[in-house]
Amino acid sequence: MAEGISIAIADRLTQSDLQRIEALLPQLSPTARFDSERVRSLLEAQNADLFVARESGRILGMATLVTVPLVTGWHGSIEDVVVDQSTRGRGIARLLLQAIIDESRRRGLPKLDLTSRPSRESALRLYESVGFVRRNTNVLRFGSPSI
Repeated sequence: MAEGISIAIADRLTQSDLQRIEALLPQLSPTARFDSERVRSLLEAQNADLFVARESGRILGMATLVTVPLVTGWHGSIEDVVVDQSTRGRGIARLLLQAIIDESRRRGLPKLDLTSRPSRESALRLYESVGFVRRNTNVLRFGSPSI
């Protein structure tokens, strides 16, 4: 399972990497819009890390760890988890999640949140299998659908 896959925090992105990320975005959300400068800015952000899954140097999946200081303590969240549909079922998302969980523990984050649409049943099963627990909460959003 997931043999030959490496997971790392991206410290640089080639043009080919950016093209792969652009191809992954519509698989994440049909409303997601690619912006190479925004993606590159992740590499310099103090509060976000882009984790990439690669096979033979080619990006197959990604996820972002966001950390923020709050009055109640440091908080971590996982955003934008996506694996190329042609490579799903190989354990790549599990490797990405485990790498982020390991990094959040290394940083001493007391909690790590992740949201997912209820219709993504297989993703929810995966998240629960690595230790995430469903919470009795509602996610509310302000703004236009393009935000």
